[in-house]
Amino acid sequence: MFIHIFGFRWKAAATEADKARATKEILAFRGAIPGLMEAHVGPNLSPRGQGYTFAGMMKFTDKAACDAYAIHPAHLALLEWLVPLIEPVELDFEA
Repeated sequence: MFIHIFGFRWKAAATEADKARATKEILAFRGAIPGLMEAHVGPNLSPRGQGYTFAGMMKFTDKAACDAYAIHPAHLALLEWLVPLIEPVELDFEA
């Protein structure tokens, strides 16, 4: 299995509606992205979060499925509007 973890620092231009939209669109990947086994998002509750207030985790069948997700049209559509609003961090590993 392959794990993809991400966190966002929201830029000042991001609204609460943008944050809700990101949550909704990421969770909509469930059942729509081949090889995606789980997707979870929510507020980062760590006191050591370094300003990353939004966190998520995705579990894929393997690295190839995660690589395919990176170029999937639904993911690219999300990135088009989301990237200007965030400072992201990503962590990936095989488990």
